[in-house]
Amino acid sequence: MGIQQEQPPVSSHQLSTQPRTATADLFGDPIDSHPLWFKQSSFLSPDFDSESYISDLRTFVPFETLRSELQSHLSSLKHELVELINRDYADFVNLSTKLVDVDAAVLRMRAPLIEIREKILGFRGAVEGSLVSLQGGLRQRAEASAAREILELLIDTSHVVSKVEKLIKELHNVPADASNGDLHTAEKGHLSNGVSLQHAEIGINLRETQSMLLERIASEMNRLKFYFAHAKNLPFIENMEKRIQNASLLLDTSLGHCFVDGLIHKDENAVYNCLRAYASVDNTHNAEEIFRSTVVAPLVQKVIPYTSSGMVGGSTGDELEEDYKQIKNLIAQDCTFLLEISSTENSGLHVFSFLANSILKEVLWAIQQGKPGAFSPGRPTEFLKNYKSSLGFLADLEGYCPSRSAVANFRAEAVYVDFLKQWNIGVYFSLRFQEIAGSLDSAFVGSSLTPIPKSDSDSDSSQGSSQHVTLKQSLTLLECLNSCWREDVLVLSISDKFLRLTLQLISRYANWLSAGLSARRTRNSGFEWALTAAPDDFVYIIHDLDHLATEVCGKYIEHVLKILNSCSTQVVDTVKNSILQGGQSLKDLVPSVIDSIIETLVEKSNEELKQLHGIVAAYRMTKKPPPVRHSHYVSGVLRPLKVFVEGERAMTYLREDRRGKLIEGAAVKITGRYNDLAADIVNTARKTETSLQRIRKGAQRRAGATSDVSDHNVSETDRICMQLFLDIQEYGRNLAGLGVEAAKIPAYGSLWQLVAPQDRQGEIRF
Repeated sequence: MGIQQEQPPVSSHQLSTQPRTATADLFGDPIDSHPLWFKQSSFLSPDFDSESYISDLRTFVPFETLRSELQSHLSSLKHELVELINRDYADFVNLSTKLVDVDAAVLRMRAPLIEIREKILGFRGAVEGSLVSLQGGLRQRAEASAAREILELLIDTSHVVSKVEKLIKELHNVPADASNGDLHTAEKGHLSNGVSLQHAEIGINLRETQSMLLERIASEMNRLKFYFAHAKNLPFIENMEKRIQNASLLLDTSLGHCFVDGLIHKDENAVYNCLRAYASVDNTHNAEEIFRSTVVAPLVQKVIPYTSSGMVGGSTGDELEEDYKQIKNLIAQDCTFLLEISSTENSGLHVFSFLANSILKEVLWAIQQGKPGAFSPGRPTEFLKNYKSSLGFLADLEGYCPSRSAVANFRAEAVYVDFLKQWNIGVYFSLRFQEIAGSLDSAFVGSSLTPIPKSDSDSDSSQGSSQHVTLKQSLTLLECLNSCWREDVLVLSISDKFLRLTLQLISRYANWLSAGLSARRTRNSGFEWALTAAPDDFVYIIHDLDHLATEVCGKYIEHVLKILNSCSTQVVDTVKNSILQGGQSLKDLVPSVIDSIIETLVEKSNEELKQLHGIVAAYRMTKKPPPVRHSHYVSGVLRPLKVFVEGERAMTYLREDRRGKLIEGAAVKITGRYNDLAADIVNTARKTETSLQRIRKGAQRRAGATSDVSDHNVSETDRICMQLFLDIQEYGRNLAGLGVEAAKIPAYGSLWQLVAPQDRQGEIRF
C-alpha cells in the first residue's frame, strides 16, 4: 500500500452547503432546533430500521415535514463531518502511512489463531466424549437403581407375604374362646413371630389377642396391596398372586369370625381392633354387612317379621309408628356400643357408616318385604302418618352422629337417599290436590246458591270461623283452605305446593263468582245460579266475601306463618304478601256484587216508573183540572229498594256501611232513570203542544179570528209538569225516608229544574 498524496483540507462546499446558522429566539432556544418527535438517538440504535421508523412517524407527522427534518439532519451531519476532518486533518492524512505492510501483519497474527482454534476443537471433542461417557454411566446407574428398587420391592413383597402367612398360621394356633376366654397370670407363651403374650394381673382376653393379631395382619396386608399395585405386571408378582389372594381370603374369614364373636359378646376392645383392621384393608362394607346380619337383622325381624318372599303371617297393617318406637328402643339397647366405638375421636373409624349401611338399610329392607303398603300414597292419611314417623326415625338416627359433618355424611349416603325416594311425595300431593280442589269444584256444580241450614251452622259452632259463613260454597272454600295446612295433610318439605294450592282455591272461588256476575249482566247461560239468584241471595255472597277476606288476611295468615316459622324472613314475607293478595282479591269482588243487586232493584223500580206515561194520557186533550196531590205510582218506585234493605237478610248479614253504599248507589241510578223518563215526557209534550198551537193559530187566521186572542187556561204541558213536580217532591220525601238526601243527587237536581215552577227553581225543598 503506497503513501497517498497529501490533500488539502476538505471544504464545506465539497460535501454540502453549510446548514443555516442557528440563531436563538427571545427565550434562548434555537430557532431551527428539531421538534420533540425527532430523536437523533434513534439512528444510533443497533436494531434501527428505516422503514419502520418512517411508518411510525407518518401516523402523526406529514411526509413533507419528515423529509424536511431528515434533510436538515443530513446537512448538519455533513457539516459536522467537515469540521472533524478539518480539525484533525493531519492525523487523517497520516492514517494511510501507518497502514504499511498490513497484510504481513495479518499473516503473522493468523497462524497462532489457527493453532488456538485447533486446540480448542480438540479439547471440545474430548469434553464431548467425556460427557457421553458420563451420561451413559448415569443412565446405567439409574437403571441399576430402578432394578434395585424393583428387587427390593419384590423382596419386601415376598417377606410380607411370608409374614402374613406366618401370622395367619399363628392366628389359627391361638386357643378358641370356649368360655370367657381369659388366660391367667400364671400362663406364659410366645408366638413364633416374636410377639409374646404379656399377662396382666386380671388376664388378657383371647378375643382381644386375636383382634390385635388380625389388626397387625391387616396392616401387613395393606402394605402388600401397596406393593402389588406398584409391581403387579412383573412375573414374580403374578406368580405370588394366588398366595396373596389366599391370604386375603383367610384374613377376611378370620376377621369376620372374630368380629362376629366380639359383637355377640359385646367385647369393645376386640370390636375396636377388628374395626381398625377392616379400615386398614379398606373393607368397611364387610364390617357393615356383618353388623347388619348379626345384630341389626334379628332385632328388626322381631318388630317387622319377613321372609325372602315378603310378609309373614301374623303381621297386620302398614302402620310404622309403633314399629319405629320398638326399633329405636332396640337400637339404643343393642347397637349403641358399636356406634360409640365407631365414633371414637381420632380413631380413624369415621370411615364406617353403620347408621346408614347397617341399621337404615336393614329397616328399609324389612319395610319393603314385610310392609310394602306403607310406601303407597294411595291412602294419603296413612301414607303421611308413616312418612312423618319415618322422618322422626331418621332424626333419631342422626342423634347418634357426633358432629355436623357426620350428619351431612349420613344424609349423603346412598341408602339414606334411597329411603327418602321410597316416599313419593309428588303422587301424595296430586291425590290431596284432587281431593281438596275436587271438593270445591263439586260445590260449584249446583244450579243455585246453597245456604247453610241453621242446624248445620249450630253444629259448626265448635269449628271456629266456619260458623259465620252463610253459603255452602263459602264454607267449602274455608274447609279446603284449612285442609291445605292441617297437620294430617301438610308436608312441610313441599309447603310451596300447598301454598300454591291455597292461592288457586281462592282464585277459583273468585273466578266462579266473577263469571257468574258477568253471565248475570249479559244474560248468558252456563251459570244458572247467577241467573236465578234473588237480590237477597247476593246478601249472603257479600257477607261471605267480607268474612272470607277477614279470615284469610287474619287468623289464616297467622296459622300459616306459625307453621313456617323456621323459614327465612324473605320466605315468610313472600308467603304473607301472596295470601294477603288473595284475600284482597275476594274483598275487591264486593263492589261488583253490590252493583248486581242494584241493577236488579233498578229494573224492578223501572217497572213502576213506566207509569209516568199515564200522566201524559191523563192530561192530553182533556180538561182535567191541575193536580193537587202526587201520583200513586210514586210510592212504588222505591218500594223494591226499601223492601230489600229492610228485609231480614239485609238487616242480619249486611253491614251498615254496605247497606248505605247499596242504598246510595240504587237511589242514584233510580233517580237517573226517573230523570231520563220525565225529561223525555216533558220534552215530547212541549213539542206536541207547540205544534198544536201552530195549527190552532193557522185555523184561527183562516176563520178571520183575531190572532191576539189568548187562552188563559193552564196548558197541558204545565199540568204535566205540575203533576211531575208533586211526584218528585213525594219521591224526595221517600228518599229521605231511606236516609238519602235528594238534593245531593245530580239527576234529582236536573229533574227539579225541569218541572219546578219558576219561583221554586232556586231551592230544592219539599
